[in-house]
Amino acid sequence: MKGEMLAIIKKDIRGVTSNRRLFLPLLIVPIVLTIIVPSIFILVTHYVPEETEDFQKLLEQIQISQLNGSLEMTVIHLMLNYILPIFFLLIPIMSASIMSASAFVGEKEKRTLETLLYCPLSLKQIFQAKVLASFLLSMFVSITAFIVMLIVLETEIFFVANSVILPGLKWLLILVLVSPAISLIAITLMVRVSAKAQSVEDAQQSAVFLILPILFLIIGQFTGILLINTWILLGIGILCLVLACFLFRRSLRNFKYEMLLK
Repeated sequence: MKGEMLAIIKKDIRGVTSNRRLFLPLLIVPIVLTIIVPSIFILVTHYVPEETEDFQKLLEQIQISQLNGSLEMTVIHLMLNYILPIFFLLIPIMSASIMSASAFVGEKEKRTLETLLYCPLSLKQIFQAKVLASFLLSMFVSITAFIVMLIVLETEIFFVANSVILPGLKWLLILVLVSPAISLIAITLMVRVSAKAQSVEDAQQSAVFLILPILFLIIGQFTGILLINTWILLGIGILCLVLACFLFRRSLRNFKYEMLLK
C-alpha cells in the first residue's frame, strides 16, 4: 500500500473519531444493541421469570432442549446464539454509513476535494483508500463491540445463574465472513453514492434501504418466523461475499472524475 493511501485512511478515521457529531452515534448504537438491550433481557428473564413463558412455544418450534433443565438458561442461550448475532449484521452497516457517506461529499463540503484529487494517486486508488478506511473502522467497531458484549454478558449470566453460556459457531461465521461481506457491500455502495450526493445527509439516506433487510431478519428471529441456522448463515455469507467482490470491482472500474464533478 502506498504511503499516500495510508495517509488518506488515517485522515478519514481521524476525521470521524475527532468529530463528536459523528463519533457519538458510532459509540452509542453498539452499546445500546450489544450491552443495554441484552442486559435488560437477562435481568427480566431472571427477576420476572413468568415473562419467559412466552418463549416456550418458540423453543419447541426450533427444537432446542432446555439447558440443564432450566428455562431461564435456555432463553438466555436463545438470545446469545440466535438473536444477538443478527445485531452484528446491523452494526457494521450503521458504522460504515457514518464514515462512508461523507467519503467524497464531505470533501466537497470542506472544499478539500481538489486537494485530494491533486495527490499523487489515481482516482481508483483514492476510491480504494476511502473504502478501506470505512471498512477498517467498521470491523474495529464490530469486533470491539463483540468482545465488550461477551465480557459484560458472561459476567451478568454468571452472577444471575452461576453459569456461563459459550458463543456458538454462528458467531465465528458472523465475525469472519458475513459481517465483513455485508460491511463491504454497504461501504462500496455508499462511497459511490457519496461521490454523487450534494450533502452528507443525502448520502446517509441510502443506508435505510440497506438496513431494512436486516431489520426483517431481526424481527424473524424474535418472532420465530425465520430462525437462521448455521448452514443458512454460511450460505448468506458466501452469497454476500461474492456480491461484495462484484460490486467493489464494478464500482472501481466505473468510478470516473465526472461523478465527482456533478
